[in-house]
Amino acid sequence: MFINQDKSKQETERNPIIAAYLRVSTDKQTILNQKSEVLNFCKREDIKVTLWCTETVSGTKRENERELGTLLQRLQKGDTLIITEVSRLSRKMINIMNIIHQSIEKGITIHSIKEGYKFDTSINSQVLAFAFGLCAEIERTLISQRTREALARRRANGMKLGRPRGSITASKLKPHLEEIQQMRLEGFSFQKIADKYNVSAETLRLFYLRNLLKKTSRTEKTKLSAEKQIEN
Repeated sequence: MFINQDKSKQETERNPIIAAYLRVSTDKQTILNQKSEVLNFCKREDIKVTLWCTETVSGTKRENERELGTLLQRLQKGDTLIITEVSRLSRKMINIMNIIHQSIEKGITIHSIKEGYKFDTSINSQVLAFAFGLCAEIERTLISQRTREALARRRANGMKLGRPRGSITASKLKPHLEEIQQMRLEGFSFQKIADKYNVSAETLRLFYLRNLLKKTSRTEKTKLSAEKQIEN
């Protein structure tokens, strides 16, 4: 359910939306505590929520199956999304990472009150998002491992299984590293670049950031080596 509290007339320039998303899993739960936390946060930050989005739905469902998906499509660059905690977005780390990544790409700022997280286009936010991405990657690996173990048990029981369909991995992006880096410098989003190489935006983003960190590390080592040679 959406409640728009901005009663002002439409102007030629679009006013930034400050949205709050409140979610509970069952009808027996209430959103009142979440709403109170959001209002207290807004008071501290001296901002006002202009759009409330509330729903009763399981956090295991993907965002496009919830009103959250509609809200994210509505938000644009410069808008803000406030949540009480990241688990309100989803109960699955992979889904949380996708939502955060897509929001950052669109220029939407996300505030998560309890954890004190702020996801935007700043370097600190990208590092934090990178850490979330690693967690999501670990989760995918564990899911994949459990799947392989289940398939192995089925084979052991004599069940005939077809060969699983392969997928493009980050390793196949290595020959295109320079081109990817150039596209990022030209302002292309991770999603657009990922579409070109037929990989997920998450896979490409992690690949890009890992190589960026490696490059930074090599540069620092080169500087230290040069300084030692000068001292000697």
